[in-house]
Amino acid sequence: MHWVDIAAVWGACRGTMSTSAIDRIIEAYRSEPGGLLPALHAVQEALGYLPSDALVRLAQAFRLSRAEVHGVVSFYRHLHREPPGHHIVELCRAEACQARGARELAQHAQAKLGVGFGETTGDGRISLRPVYCLGNCACTPSIAVDGRVYARVTPERFDALIDAIPDHATRKE
Repeated sequence: MHWVDIAAVWGACRGTMSTSAIDRIIEAYRSEPGGLLPALHAVQEALGYLPSDALVRLAQAFRLSRAEVHGVVSFYRHLHREPPGHHIVELCRAEACQARGARELAQHAQAKLGVGFGETTGDGRISLRPVYCLGNCACTPSIAVDGRVYARVTPERFDALIDAIPDHATRKE
């Protein structure tokens, strides 16, 4: 399998991608068995999400219907069709966390942020995502904020963690 140097493909300009950059990603993966999935990852790595125009180009290049590409994107929870917020909050929905209060924490998180799972706050600051294990089962319920895992999160601790997120900073890449 070929690996694409993402930085070389899109330079330092996160959030925009030229047709030629998409073409380079396509060329790197088109002949690989199952190449669509790593191509999707490369585009999402470059842009932070998978815009419709990129999906159309990938469908054409891999000789798939748009419905087939959409099926792949919708199957994998880590592939996103919408731009992410500046900060990503993941709340564990696995059984161990559910047994220790994650359902209640999820309700609280959604109310605090004013969004459901898979949505981003209106100001673009925070995206709330479900995750199905953070590997912290002995210390549930758990969340991750921009990739940093927090254990034994109560609604009060959730509020403190959210309130501590800087307003105008972007997450660490």
